[in-house]
Amino acid sequence: MRHLAVGLITAPLALALPGCLGGMPVPESGLNRQLEQAGNNRRPSLAGRWLALINAPPGDGRERVVLLDLERRLPVPLPGLNRPDAQPLSVSVDVSGERLALVRHLEGRTELVLYRRSLQSLQPIPIGPPGVPLAVQLRADGRELAVQLSRNGLWQVDLIRIP
Repeated sequence: MRHLAVGLITAPLALALPGCLGGMPVPESGLNRQLEQAGNNRRPSLAGRWLALINAPPGDGRERVVLLDLERRLPVPLPGLNRPDAQPLSVSVDVSGERLALVRHLEGRTELVLYRRSLQSLQPIPIGPPGVPLAVQLRADGRELAVQLSRNGLWQVDLIRIP
């Protein structure tokens, strides 16, 4: 009898709970198929209508940063960002899609850079005291970075303001 009473109380609660949560998350199956066909993707950064990620097309093997406009479902050109001799490690995009922060390995060193789409320019960001960046997250308004880095054998996070 006791189990029946508990079941009578929890069953309506279980049915009502999804409604309280606003429905279940739904995968973007069309976009997910498009991303799958584009090759190997990793390290996504989502801000507003923009999705930045590191992509290696099938058969190519060379990774590059890709920016997708989710409203149009199209890639956006990033002239001057992807170098054939650079290995991207982490990317982040701001909500306007104007700024991308990138950690990349180039010529034997790991560096942090900021890309501005409207200027098609890449600006190195100094880290002080020195450290080796691993991952970056750009604040939604593009005015600040959180950077995970290794410094003296310890993992640390630096905040860097962007003018």
